Amino acid sequence: MTLQRRPTPEDPAPGQHIATIGHEGRFWDVFLEFDPDPRRPKTYRGLLAFSPADGTTEDPPLRTIPVIIEPSWEEAVQTARNLEDHQLVAFLRSLLP
Repeated sequence: MTLQRRPTPEDPAPGQHIATIGHEGRFWDVFLEFDPDPRRPKTYRGLLAFSPADGTTEDPPLRTIPVIIEPSWEEAVQTARNLEDHQLVAFLRSLLP
């Protein structure tokens, strides 16, 4: 497994696109990003990054903490894709002011 640096709030969402959801009149692209843990190098810790589809550079992605932990990249992506829209909206709502 290749360790990547931890994403910062200013980074564009570079991860795997999981879904596009709507919330309060706005569309959001949802990406799965990975946050390596040197203490557990054989796990894939995924966090969700929400980027407004109509966003500008003033709208950095909103990120959860790692919420998906799987033994392989494929399993992490599958777990993220199995999340339903209402679950993704709940994660997004937890990040909004």
